[in-house]
Amino acid sequence: MNVAEWIIVAILSLALLVFLIIGIVLMVRILGMTDDAKRVLMKGQDIADNANGVVSNVRGLTSVGGTVEMLVDKYVNPKLKEALKERKDNAERKEK
Repeated sequence: MNVAEWIIVAILSLALLVFLIIGIVLMVRILGMTDDAKRVLMKGQDIADNANGVVSNVRGLTSVGGTVEMLVDKYVNPKLKEALKERKDNAERKEK
């Protein structure tokens, strides 16, 4: 082979080596970025789920039915339970 042919083969071999190394490094970086993207996606999904919960809570507080339900649960139910307990105690006393 001619000296010029050896030089061309050597240059092409070095260029191929450089491109292979760069390709491997880029593939490793891209795989790392996909893992980061998965983590970001999962956190985004968690945030969206929490936002849905907040929206449902706000909707419950702003709607008339939700407000009435909250008031009934907070104030009426304890008083009703106390009244039922008193009636039960009175009924037991009358039976004795």
